[in-house]
Amino acid sequence: MNAPFSPPTPIIRELPDELISQIAAGEVVERPASVVRELVDNALDAGSTQITVRLLGGGVRAIIVEDDGCGIPRDQLPLAFKRHATSKISTLADLESVGTMGFRGEALAAINSISDCAVSSLASSQNGSKNTAWLLDGRSGELSPAARAQGTTVEVKELFFATPARRKFLKSDATELSHCLESIRRHALARPDVGFTVWHEGKLLEQWRAVDAKQRVQDVLGDDFIESALTVDLAEGAVRVTGFAGLPDAARSRADQQYAYVNGRFVRDKVIQHAVRSSYEDVLHGGRQPVYVLFVQIDPARVDVNVHPTKIEVRFRDGREIHQAVRHAVHGVLAAPRSAMQLEQAFTPAPVAQNAFNADIFKRNQPVAGIYTAQSAINLGMNEVRDVAQLWAPANYSTAPTTPQTTAPTFAPITPSADEAATWPLGKAIAQLHGIYILGQNAQGMVIIDMHAAHERIVYERLKNQIDAARITSQPLLIPATFAATPVEVATAEAHQNTLEQLGLDISAFSAKTLAVRAVPTTLAKGDAVELARSVLGELAQHDASTVIQRAQHEILSTMACHSAVRANRSLTLEEMNALLRQMEATERSDQCNHGRPTWRQISIKELDALFMRGR
Repeated sequence: MNAPFSPPTPIIRELPDELISQIAAGEVVERPASVVRELVDNALDAGSTQITVRLLGGGVRAIIVEDDGCGIPRDQLPLAFKRHATSKISTLADLESVGTMGFRGEALAAINSISDCAVSSLASSQNGSKNTAWLLDGRSGELSPAARAQGTTVEVKELFFATPARRKFLKSDATELSHCLESIRRHALARPDVGFTVWHEGKLLEQWRAVDAKQRVQDVLGDDFIESALTVDLAEGAVRVTGFAGLPDAARSRADQQYAYVNGRFVRDKVIQHAVRSSYEDVLHGGRQPVYVLFVQIDPARVDVNVHPTKIEVRFRDGREIHQAVRHAVHGVLAAPRSAMQLEQAFTPAPVAQNAFNADIFKRNQPVAGIYTAQSAINLGMNEVRDVAQLWAPANYSTAPTTPQTTAPTFAPITPSADEAATWPLGKAIAQLHGIYILGQNAQGMVIIDMHAAHERIVYERLKNQIDAARITSQPLLIPATFAATPVEVATAEAHQNTLEQLGLDISAFSAKTLAVRAVPTTLAKGDAVELARSVLGELAQHDASTVIQRAQHEILSTMACHSAVRANRSLTLEEMNALLRQMEATERSDQCNHGRPTWRQISIKELDALFMRGR
């Protein structure tokens, strides 16, 4: 009988420095783009105003990064390739408030362990002396004189030659090149004051000169992005959020144009991503992804950037503070109707107060200005026009304004002057098409409005203003709906009983592993109670309770608004059509319905002329 197998006793030993560096390289260097990112980080920290990146074979054969920064003195060059040698930090206090792009001091050592590296540099303090530039060979450690202007050049050749197994995992040169370009693009968006030039195989690929922030976004992401982007700028407490948020119409099927920065550092952060996504909840259709470039400025001591070797993840001291600031910043710019912004391109509008889009916007008898403003939109060209939602509200649901109307709405004939009509962003209605669309004309050309989608948004926004923090009414189920719950779902249901009650839900433990749904919101009584419960519990387990409450309330109100809005094939008078247009101009997020579909489209005179080949 064979003796049982006995594994050898493991021996604890110190790893050699070369193996330690290669292990670190596995964390820091994933592909050529990782090297580009680290080297450009160092160039920016050196105070460079111009950075040139040269690539061969998609960055696998060679990566050369040149800058005009402060340079490295000769006596400090040998330290550049030593592990955890850096000029960025020196004490624990420095680590707790990092203000530079790099700080770990392991990138160059890790890169040198898996490639053929060399650094040549001329420090600013050495100008005027003979042979001031020096070249350091990463393999031999030899220093030799070199000729170059002030700054630093880092050459990385034959990436992963020392670890051929890892080189097999690289993709094609074209794929690796695209990742390198994306890495440089992220830096270029964050530093418009620095010029960037990218060469590949001796051919110029990109060149971005130092410009202002808006021009840099346009240069990097294209004209289409900047033309459909709204400027974001909000300071809330200790956080400031700036940048550009794309209109809902510019949303994409992939999340490939989402750039978030914290103190100038590109990050992938779930808090910021969720805050932005929640800002677009009411205006995005289906699984579309918003586009944005957002910069979050915060005290470096309130954010920990030392949580990941690649420094692409961060941890906030107060994540809720960041979430609220980002959400309020993006949500605020998306609220203003785009029709008003479109008019600004043709006219110089009267200044509008920052709080113009609130409940006061629905007041009547505001003085008519010569140029359109949100406050006067409703009564332009009309006398005593009532809330358009009241005109078509079904008998079982009331959307009456705060001051009850005792008489049926009446309309005066709409006879605006040409100048007055030109100041209406959505123009004046001229016809109804197939009982579904309203045709109108404005200063830019023709406007087509989906009347059900538009009225749905108007009713929805009014409901949101009216409900405030009121509790949603619930309806008990005749037979409680039970389901097998996970431990997390059970714990969440027990911890958030008050929140569930505000949502109109009664979810309690039926047994140790079973939950029972005993009541649901009245408007959702015919839905799947178990599916609703699981969805709400999942949201509560991941996000702040107040956010979940608001989202659930909005979901219910959206359903109510959809059923309350005017239906297709409803014949409307011109007065009713114009009332709807004026209400759209004064309603937040009126460019999309509650499901994210557009409510109106503009067709310019130029586009109409092209259809009929006028002027050709």
